[in-house]
Parts: sequence; structure tokens; C-alpha cells
Amino acid sequence: MKRLFSILAIVCFMAFGTVNATTNAYSIATTVVTAQDDATDVATDESEGFHQELKKRFIEGGPGFMGIVLLCLILGLAIAIERIIFLNLSSTNTKKLTENVEDALQSGGLEAAKEVCRNTKGPVASIFYQGLDRADGDLDAAEKAVVAYGGVQMGQLEKNVSWISLFIALAPMLGFMGTVIGMIQAFDKIEAAGDMQPSLVAGGIKVALLTTVFGLIVAIILQIFYNYIIAKIDSIVNDMEDSSINLMDMLSKYKK
Repeated sequence: MKRLFSILAIVCFMAFGTVNATTNAYSIATTVVTAQDDATDVATDESEGFHQELKKRFIEGGPGFMGIVLLCLILGLAIAIERIIFLNLSSTNTKKLTENVEDALQSGGLEAAKEVCRNTKGPVASIFYQGLDRADGDLDAAEKAVVAYGGVQMGQLEKNVSWISLFIALAPMLGFMGTVIGMIQAFDKIEAAGDMQPSLVAGGIKVALLTTVFGLIVAIILQIFYNYIIAKIDSIVNDMEDSSINLMDMLSKYKK
């Protein structure tokens, strides 16, 4: 009988402990979910607040100069993205290409090497093809073709990059112009009122400062993209120069 009571007590204790553990786990899970929902709501409110504030400041800056500065940003980003995509597609594994061309020269001659270049994208492969296409005669002709076509490929890499630098310089200049015009309007209000009141000049000065801020922000964004594009172009040009030297060495060995 005592043993039966002991077993019943143990079962009741275990059941009570399980219920408590389940209740605690449910409470913890509910607290975690509530905290996550609160964090999501705060993040959403902050995001909406940022966009609303940005829209408000843009409208306060005036549609004239702010619209032109925004147009500079859109055009500059469009050109920058197009250049980045083009440069990434123009990047090739020059070491592998050089090895494939050298193997093709040794096994199948100039035609096999030109076929390798035709099946490879990028400016380095195009330069190789031009050099190989004129390698039947004198090596000087092939070298001149490589140098000349290298200049053509460099021009294609740098296409439209100058427009980005133009927008970088133009955006803050437009912002400063809006600043000057806003200050002139503020002084016109002072002159018309005949009294120096802060409320008269506060609006004009705020508009002037907003145009300057947006112009500087646009210039900073485009400058980051511009520096990346220039660095990418320099890297590709260095690969073109090194590969051209390797090509001429391969052709001289092939001629021997």
C-alpha cells in the first residue's frame, strides 16, 4: 500500500512538472514572438519615417533645382551601372586564355589559335585575334595591329565615363546655385519688409541649405561608382598590356 502511494506521488509530481515546463515554454515563446513583432514594427516605422522625411525635405528644397539634381543622379547611376556590367563582362581569365592560345599554336597553328580567340569574349581575346590575323607576315605588322587595336579597346572601356565625372561636378554646383538663389530670396523678403525678422529669412535659408546637401549627396554617391569604374578599367588595361607582350613572345617562338 505504501509502495502504491509512493508511485502515485511520483506520477503526480512528474505531471505537475511537465505542465509547469510547458507553461513556461509557452510563456517564453510568446515573449520572444512579441519582442520580434515589436522590433519589426519599430523597423517599419523607422523606414517609413525616413522615406517620409526624405520626401518632405525634397519638396521643401523646391522642384526646380532639386529636380535637376535628381536628374543628375538618375543619369549618372544609369551610366555607371551600364559601365559596371560591361566591364564585368569584359573581364576574362587572361592566364587561361594565354595558355589555350599557346597550346593551339603548337598543335594546330594560327587558325586553331584564332578559333580559340573567336570563342572567347573580352578585349584581350579581340587583341589576340588581331595580332594572330596579321602574324602570317612580319611580326612588326602584328605588333602594330596589337597596339592599334588595344587603343580601340581602351576607348570602348572608357566610353561614357566622362559623363559620370560631369554629373559629379554638376550636382554640387547646382546645389550651390540653389543656395545662392535662396539667400537672395531671403534678403529680398528682408528688404520688402523693412525689418530683420528671423521668420522672414528662415524659409529661404532652409531651402538654400537643402539644395546644397542634396547636391553633395549626389556627388558622393556618383564619386564612389566612378572610382570603382576607373579601378576596373585600369585592371583590364594592365591585363591587356601584359597579354599583348605574352602574345608577341609566343608569335616570335612560333616563327622560329
